[in-house]
Amino acid sequence: MSTTLTQEKRTNQKAQLSLLLVGVVSIVMFFAALTSAYIVSFNAGGWVLFNIPSVFYTSTAIILLSSLTLICAQISINKENQTMLLIGLVFTLLLGIAFTFSQFSGWNQLVEQEIFFSGKKSNAAGSFFYTITFMHLAHLLFGLAALVITSIKASLKKYSKANHLGVQLVSLYWHFLTILWVFLLLFLIYIR
Repeated sequence: MSTTLTQEKRTNQKAQLSLLLVGVVSIVMFFAALTSAYIVSFNAGGWVLFNIPSVFYTSTAIILLSSLTLICAQISINKENQTMLLIGLVFTLLLGIAFTFSQFSGWNQLVEQEIFFSGKKSNAAGSFFYTITFMHLAHLLFGLAALVITSIKASLKKYSKANHLGVQLVSLYWHFLTILWVFLLLFLIYIR
């Protein structure tokens, strides 16, 4: 009986991991299409250059730091340290919220530069910048929701060294979003 439950648990874990990987591949394909459209539009000409607000660099530091706090949480659960797991998850969540606010601040600074998403004063360069950064943030909001759920479960001590799939899944997704952000920002800096 317990062998059957263990096998079912492993099968369930593999299915959840597979679903996450399918989601990640879908997101990669989405951003590949978006950056391809950016390059095509850039090559068509009429591209307006603008200064990327420095807050986007700050947000990069924030999201990189959030990945580090999540690594600390992962290490903590492997050492059966429930308190440090929760602290790592909560700090990651708070840094994710700070990243979100920094994105809005960056968009406000773009408006101050008269770089708009749409309208008579808009340009493809600005529209793509808003779209790419907004779509990343939209995917990050799912990560924040997952961090809230994982933090609640951690506070209820639902995770252990032997059973921490939720922590693993949220970590994989969050680290993916961190890498994706760094790629997207470098792309937006150098393809202009």
